[in-house]
Amino acid sequence: MKITELTTDAAILEEIGKRLLQARIDRSLTQAELAEQAGVSKRTVERIEAGMSSQLSSLVRILRVLDLLPVLDSALPQAGPRPMDLLKLGGKQRRRVVKRGAGKQEETWEWGDEE
Repeated sequence: MKITELTTDAAILEEIGKRLLQARIDRSLTQAELAEQAGVSKRTVERIEAGMSSQLSSLVRILRVLDLLPVLDSALPQAGPRPMDLLKLGGKQRRRVVKRGAGKQEETWEWGDEE
C-alpha cells in the first residue's frame, strides 16, 4: 500500500506494522528476539506489528535493531536554513514562528484623526 496524505492514521499504523513485520522476518528474528535486542517487551513488538499505537521511543529502538534508522533519516531530513533566510536574518537561524498582526485589531484611520 502506498501511504499518501489521504491515508487514515489507522491505515498508516497498520502499514508500518506490516513493513516492520516483514523486515523482522527478512532478518530471521522472532518477536521475542527483536524485543530483547531492542529493550522493549514482546507485547510492544506485537502491538506495533499489529498496527496499534505505541511510544515513539519503542519504534526508534526497533528501527535501530532492524538497521532501519537511515530510512527514518531520509523520511525526515534535517532542514537547514535557506540562503535567502540567512541573508534576511543576518546569518541567524529562525527559532520560532511569529504571525504578524495576529491578535491585534487593525486600527482604521479617518480624516481628522491626524493628532
